[in-house]
Amino acid sequence: MRIRAATPHDAAAISQIYAPYVTGSAVSFEAEPPGPAEMGARMGEQAHLYPWLAAEEDGKLLGYAYAAPFRARHAYRFTVETTVYLSAGAQGRGLGRKLCEPLLDLLERQGFTQAIAAIALPNEASVALHEKLGFRHAGTYGRVGFKLGKWWDVGLWQRALAIPASEPLEPLPLDAVDWPESVGRSG
Repeated sequence: MRIRAATPHDAAAISQIYAPYVTGSAVSFEAEPPGPAEMGARMGEQAHLYPWLAAEEDGKLLGYAYAAPFRARHAYRFTVETTVYLSAGAQGRGLGRKLCEPLLDLLERQGFTQAIAAIALPNEASVALHEKLGFRHAGTYGRVGFKLGKWWDVGLWQRALAIPASEPLEPLPLDAVDWPESVGRSG
């Protein structure tokens, strides 16, 4: 298995991995799964700054992880939201950790200071993964999402990345940092 930078060419496979989380669970609060074109657009929106990683085995994508802006307002630009999704057959193999560790390393190298994971609750597997990665529970929004006929809480888990400076430097674009050796750069 290898971890590599995801590209828009992976959009169809990423859409397939993500779709069951949209249609059959409350893990994602989206109502309709995005198709390959929409997923490719999402990947490309800010690809210069926010990484997407893919786990591939024997030419097949098993999962992906990415970072996105935490909030749109300018003051939040040093904080990212991280996300990871695995195909059903890839769960329970430590793949989430294998995707998230280099993602967090890369974000730290870029100069981001905080990573936030928003987890629809209950989700013991995601909570356990994030806590193994050093995330700590930062709070819970109660009954904020309605899906599948019921209300869901969303927990926020937070992990420090780079040390926040009193006058921080802007986060570096992906092409300005050395990538972790464990991550391939081509799709």
